[in-house]
Amino acid sequence: MHEIIRSILSSSVYDVAVETPLEKMGPLSDKLSRPVFLKREDLQPVFSFKLRGAYNKLAALTEAERQKGVICASAGNHAQGLAYCATRMGTRAVIVMPTTTPSIKVEAVKRLGGEVVIKGDSFDDARIHALALCEKENLTFVHPYDDPQVIAGQGTIGVEILRQHGGPIAAIYLPIGGGGLAAGVAAYAKFLRPDIKLIGVEPEDAASMKAALAAGRPVPLNEVGIFADGVAVKQAGAHTFDILKDTLDDIVTVSTDEICAAIKDVFEHTRAIAEPAGAVSLAGLRKHAPTLDARGAAIAICSGANINFDRLRHVAERAELGERAEAVLAVTIPEKPGAYRAFIRLMGARAITEFNYRIALGSSANIFVGIGLKRGEAEKAEIIAMLRDHGHKVLDLSDNEVAKLHIRYMVGGRVEGLENELLYRFEFPERPGALLRFLEGLAPDWNISLFHYRNHGSDYGRVLTGVQVPPDERDAFEAYLDTLGYAHWDESENPAYSMFLAPA
Repeated sequence: MHEIIRSILSSSVYDVAVETPLEKMGPLSDKLSRPVFLKREDLQPVFSFKLRGAYNKLAALTEAERQKGVICASAGNHAQGLAYCATRMGTRAVIVMPTTTPSIKVEAVKRLGGEVVIKGDSFDDARIHALALCEKENLTFVHPYDDPQVIAGQGTIGVEILRQHGGPIAAIYLPIGGGGLAAGVAAYAKFLRPDIKLIGVEPEDAASMKAALAAGRPVPLNEVGIFADGVAVKQAGAHTFDILKDTLDDIVTVSTDEICAAIKDVFEHTRAIAEPAGAVSLAGLRKHAPTLDARGAAIAICSGANINFDRLRHVAERAELGERAEAVLAVTIPEKPGAYRAFIRLMGARAITEFNYRIALGSSANIFVGIGLKRGEAEKAEIIAMLRDHGHKVLDLSDNEVAKLHIRYMVGGRVEGLENELLYRFEFPERPGALLRFLEGLAPDWNISLFHYRNHGSDYGRVLTGVQVPPDERDAFEAYLDTLGYAHWDESENPAYSMFLAPA
């Protein structure tokens, strides 16, 4: 431990790294009734803390070792950090990446001066090949987390935190993958400020350090989730475990939805977009800080911002569920004209965030509905009780992964024998009552047969609806739509509709 602290204090990481700010998160501080701060490691030159450990390791090598070069296996931030640092030091850096690595990350490593080798279908395949190359070409292997010099480099984050915040600190929340960052910060903070609670945070589906602490030694997980890929590690490091078993005060796990909610918090405070691994510690803070007894600040580390753009859709979709601002329910309603309208009336002024429905030729129909919440779980329980009191069967899907990932997009299909269906696309004003106004104006024999809506945060909502209108009333229906004033388009001849949804 003393060697780690000595290495932290003598580190030369600032040859490449910058001292990142510790920013107060005002709205979250108000919500949690204590100061909340975010350590902005996403502002490093490679948008991640990883260059600290990589540079500290390189600086500890002999000149002869640096001349021969270094190697690592990584598809993420460690690859970019090592490539950047090696280039600055004039050292060859070989980065072995699996074939599944997104091209954006491969190109980033090349731009930073890394020599990329693509090998294997998994990280383990890449690691095995990297170790073989290491021996064959007499290179130095730079481990992403389980190396004393790497741990010490990451520990410089702890030095900055304690220097930047001189007031009381109740807890520091540490993201854990293999444990390099957590071990470095924990070693320094526990030695200097033993009064501060050090809380490790891991994804629920990649909790390798929690498993190690329970077993008394690092143990492999059978599988890990990859949403927070930067901390998706199957087995905690031996060095990191030895430090964290004596320094962590607690360890908490967070769900994908809770990580997405934390990404949203980071964005709303900084207008920056954290990667999932980068928001893990803030997700843990949001979950655990209300249980703290001690006065003082709660601090989380935004460890990185290397997120693929195409993941943002998933993050936005799940954020409100993570902050318990939305309930997702399956509700059974009578399959008869007016039932849909009655359901919307029953919901009153509550915000409907999503509505998926397809007519069923029977006595009842199932609808998939999202409802905005202002009071979290308590309000959701009240809504479910109210719906059941009015005779509806209700199934809470808010924590159902299959429903949230897949079923919500699959509600619908062809209906045998359905007559006179028209398909219209609308842009509804995104305000309370807009949907009810549409429904209230429908003639009694114009039956809603399909409805799909999802709130996307715009000032208008995109709606797709099927309506059964007899041929001799279609002029009247068009006239009603013109009177309504909502932008609309007739999609009844759309080939996608004809192929997948139109009545057989």
